[in-house]
Amino acid sequence: MIGVLTFHRCINYGSYWQTRCLVGGLSERGHEVEVLDHHSARVRNAEWRCALRPTLPTPVPKSDRPLYRAKLLKFCESIASLPLTPPFELDDPTDLACYDAVVVGSDEVWNLHHCWYGRCPLFFGDGLEDQHLVSYAASFGSYRTATALDAKWANRLGAFAAISVRDENSRQIVAQAVGREPALVLDPVLQFPHTAEGDWTGPSGRFAAVYGHNFSPTFSDHVRRWASARGVPLMSVGYRNDWADMQWLDAGPHDFAHAISRSDAVATNFFHGCVFALLNARPFLCEVSPYRKNKVECLMAELGGQRHLVTDATPYCSYEAILDGSVDRAITDRVDVLRAQSMSYLDGALR
Repeated sequence: MIGVLTFHRCINYGSYWQTRCLVGGLSERGHEVEVLDHHSARVRNAEWRCALRPTLPTPVPKSDRPLYRAKLLKFCESIASLPLTPPFELDDPTDLACYDAVVVGSDEVWNLHHCWYGRCPLFFGDGLEDQHLVSYAASFGSYRTATALDAKWANRLGAFAAISVRDENSRQIVAQAVGREPALVLDPVLQFPHTAEGDWTGPSGRFAAVYGHNFSPTFSDHVRRWASARGVPLMSVGYRNDWADMQWLDAGPHDFAHAISRSDAVATNFFHGCVFALLNARPFLCEVSPYRKNKVECLMAELGGQRHLVTDATPYCSYEAILDGSVDRAITDRVDVLRAQSMSYLDGALR
């Protein structure tokens, strides 16, 4: 039996799907798997407050609140369908069963700056000393350090039998902290693709998907210009973007996956916007934000897809070239290579 330890209760499409795909991928490899169902009233309250006001600092209109609540309930239903352990307190994992291995990750499980999970000892293996600890696609997220990682965190990482990360920043931090090179692997959504469930309830015609929030005026103006010139409506999924033609604020995790797979193109500033676009071979552009810079820049560098990242200095003609085109075959070939490398790491770590 393998236990998966991650941010499975986050009201976030990427968090849900990387949990779902990792569980599914491990199960397909012949393992029995369950998700370690940690609970914390503090974390739940913070997560739900964020879910009901997800576009801050942009204010949330009162009319949107019931839709965000409906979205939250859809997430709760999807999360409940995961193979969960009996619940336990986040800060007291003493009653956990003994597993053949505990896989920590994916997600920003080691981000010391995370608003509510930051510096949580459990994700560094505290309380799991008797378990065979392995990380898969773990990340420090936006956390960077010019000095060595504090000894208390470094020592805990040193107890892991095998370590893999999903971005270069995390690779450098781990290598310096524990003195061994971690593997760089694919996010579970790309590594173990899974099909969305349920019927399609979105629009019947063409659309381009907008995924994210608080985009720059330059990005929104260029994407809007591209879509208007081609008669393709823009649908914002999960978050309000008033410059889009349609708002699907109460989309659940499976609605989101369906939407990206059916879209003509994807405009995003989220890591998993890029991941789902790649998974479905959709043309996409990602505006780089400071919080997600480490994740998206490393992913695109590993795949040779830097041209899909844009800033205020990117000219409109580049938007046209990318959104009118297709994902380069070289990128999909590189995904295949990294899938093989990631599988080799995971099979070896769990042997």
